[in-house]
Amino acid sequence: MPLPNALTYTTLRDSLARFESRRIPLEGRRHAAVVIAVLDDGAGNPVMPLTRRPTKLRAHPGQFALPGGRLDPGETPEDAALRELHEELGLDAPPDTIVGRLDDYVTRSGYVMSPFVVRSDAAVADLKPSPDEVDVLFSVTETELDSEPRFVDIPESDKPVIQWPFRGHLIHAPTAAVVYQFREVALHRRHTRIDGLEQPVFAWR
Repeated sequence: MPLPNALTYTTLRDSLARFESRRIPLEGRRHAAVVIAVLDDGAGNPVMPLTRRPTKLRAHPGQFALPGGRLDPGETPEDAALRELHEELGLDAPPDTIVGRLDDYVTRSGYVMSPFVVRSDAAVADLKPSPDEVDVLFSVTETELDSEPRFVDIPESDKPVIQWPFRGHLIHAPTAAVVYQFREVALHRRHTRIDGLEQPVFAWR
């Protein structure tokens, strides 16, 4: 059972404050930031925006994704996370809406991805997704967040590939890994790590 009122601002901030997130040095890799945003569905229920990227994009076309992207020169990860949230979903979230941070995740494409959690009273219906970066916007419910992932062994790696089931799809890492850790920390206060979770082979290039 999830923690009662797990996704309210106060409880979410407390759960993340109890969690000691891990940083990973860049060591020549590029740096990106992503956002798990908890917003309002318009009826007082917390939901997480999840996007599907347009198929015309050169990078990761048609894939499910959290708002995020590469840091600009001189930009902090926190600033990049809030900027990407505005650019992709049209949400102006001040710095105090960041309630915590999850573990950095190293992608097979050469990025260190830093995930931040934002809690805002903004309604999903008021978002203005960028058509250049968002094909479909989903509102993920708490029940959907709490879905049990699948872990699949592959011969190419000694780490299991994580698959998060969502509305008939299987979403892979890095998005699945970040969402899984958020579920573990925010809904259950289990300090589960994600450095042992693999991406599928098709995402290695």
